[in-house]
Amino acid sequence: MSEDALRDLICDIGRRLYARNLATATDGNISTRLGDNRYLITRSGVSKGYLTHADVLVADGSGALLEGSGKVSSEFTTHLAVYEERPDAVAVVHAHPPYATALTLAGVSLCDPVLPEFVMALGGAPTTPYATPGTPEGGDQIRLLAREADAIMLDRHGAVTLGESLLDAYYKMEKLEHAAETLHHALALGSVKRLSRADLDKLFEARKAYGATGKVFRV
Repeated sequence: MSEDALRDLICDIGRRLYARNLATATDGNISTRLGDNRYLITRSGVSKGYLTHADVLVADGSGALLEGSGKVSSEFTTHLAVYEERPDAVAVVHAHPPYATALTLAGVSLCDPVLPEFVMALGGAPTTPYATPGTPEGGDQIRLLAREADAIMLDRHGAVTLGESLLDAYYKMEKLEHAAETLHHALALGSVKRLSRADLDKLFEARKAYGATGKVFRV
């Protein structure tokens, strides 16, 4: 895709995040690789529901602004940590999905194998230790999990998803929040049944047959 087409797609994904209540006010950030140590990243302090091309900056692998006007998102260090640990990652989406965030507040894990579609797609979504938002701590805490997972919960601070394209990363965010909401409702009704090891093995085999790409976090 051309750089302009990637900017269009980032703006579209920002609107989707905002419309689905996955990122309110000026929360969240979106990035993608451009190659040659260059990245597109949303600028700080702008609503993802109203992004324009001018709100998508070009930065390098140290986080320095190369093109555009404004401040690079303070969460870009977290994105860069993902890119460094996962050479296969093309895009990263960070949002504040309310159900997923609520699960981290309550200490409920999205690694419990209860939803077959979620297990087949992502395995599980592990949770990082708490890190102060907007600081390098976020990158430090996500590194280890990013090596093994495409969807990662940030303790008290939303979630990060990565993918082989911008849409792939965004769809994983949708899937994560849908799983979190479903689990929330199930827990409100009572105890939740886990899938058996035999069922999990079948799901992972089916995933291979389906030709799914990306990492699956083993549960």
